[in-house]
Formats: sequence, structure tokens, C-alpha cells
Amino acid sequence: MIQTLPITEARKDLTSLVNDARNKLNEYVITVNGSPAAVLISATEYDSWKETMEIMADPTLMAAIREGEEDIKAGRYYDWEDVKKELGLNDVQDKNNS
Repeated sequence: MIQTLPITEARKDLTSLVNDARNKLNEYVITVNGSPAAVLISATEYDSWKETMEIMADPTLMAAIREGEEDIKAGRYYDWEDVKKELGLNDVQDKNNS
């Protein structure tokens, strides 16, 4: 849930806001004189956002993602059951269950 609040209110409730951001994944836009100035999000959300931005900034990774998406659309992929069969993992699992 995204909430907007003035910095004076954020200052008073900072501990509660941080706990809600961490535990409930709440997001807060903090304003100064009515204009957005900062955003408070959980560290987990921030890390995820940073990682996404790094991937999107890497042309090689983005090309690989696009290629993978095209392969899936064209049916050029193996499902997990096929991979296990190819690697003989079903046989190992069957032996362990016996």
C-alpha cells in the first residue's frame, strides 16, 4: 500500500513507518512543502528494485532474456520432466523410493 505523508508526520511516526515498510511492505512517499521528496520502502524491495535496474541496464542480459522469451514462444524449450528424464534423475528417485 502506497501512502503519501508530509515529512513532519513521517518524522513523528518514523519507527512505525519503518516497521510497516519492513513487515507489511507498505510504501511511503514523503513530501516537503507538498512536493514528493523521498520514498520509504523495505530494504528487500529496494534490493529487488536495484537488481532489476542493473539487469535492465545490461544490454547482454536483456538480449538473452528477449532470446529466451522468443524461444518459449516458438516452443524451443524443455520442461522439467524432460530434463529429469534426460539426466536420469527419475531413475535415481525411483531407486531411493524403493
